[in-house]
Amino acid sequence: MNTTSDSWAVIVDVSKSRSHVDRRALQQEIQDSFGRVNGIIAARQPLAATIGDEFQAVYSSLGDATRATLLSRLCLPDGVDCRFGIGRGEVTTIGSGVAGLVQDGSAWWSAREAIDEARRHEYSKLSFVRTWFRAASETGTPDEALVNAYLLARDHIVGSMNPRARRLLLGHLLGATQGDLAEQEGITQSAVSQNLNRNGANALLASEALLLEVER
Repeated sequence: MNTTSDSWAVIVDVSKSRSHVDRRALQQEIQDSFGRVNGIIAARQPLAATIGDEFQAVYSSLGDATRATLLSRLCLPDGVDCRFGIGRGEVTTIGSGVAGLVQDGSAWWSAREAIDEARRHEYSKLSFVRTWFRAASETGTPDEALVNAYLLARDHIVGSMNPRARRLLLGHLLGATQGDLAEQEGITQSAVSQNLNRNGANALLASEALLLEVER
């Protein structure tokens, strides 16, 4: 067995998956989107399908885990959304099976608790929630409440965005200039700037940068 301490496990499932008629096409679209994320964010284990409509990944830092989950939502096609559980703790590799590595550990237990919490919130007055974080008891900072406060605000902003606003935020995250984005969308650079401010993209990016300071 091999144990990696201080890992950030991520469990993903499809929100309201039963409402999609063509489940096979849905699965392929999600895999394509997550493949794009895997090419952007380095992972100890990249996002990959496991069983049913569930995906899993392991990251080495809070910043990588939160950025990967944000990019994953933004890369999804219109009308498709996912829930994300992020868990901090240990990952123990026991062996391999038909669905890949067989693993256990407190990071996975915490991620499972987190996605269950995200699901509960989605069907409550906090229906915009898609992401939650849990830390195993053996880990220290960052504090769960601090991370989840950021994730609550982030999910509300992203959930309120129309498709264009999401594309602009994604492009901004990937380093495109406002001029590039304006050309892609067929609008003016001023319109891009106004959109990023009006829809909360700039506030989201600033809050993410502050969250990363917790790791330093």
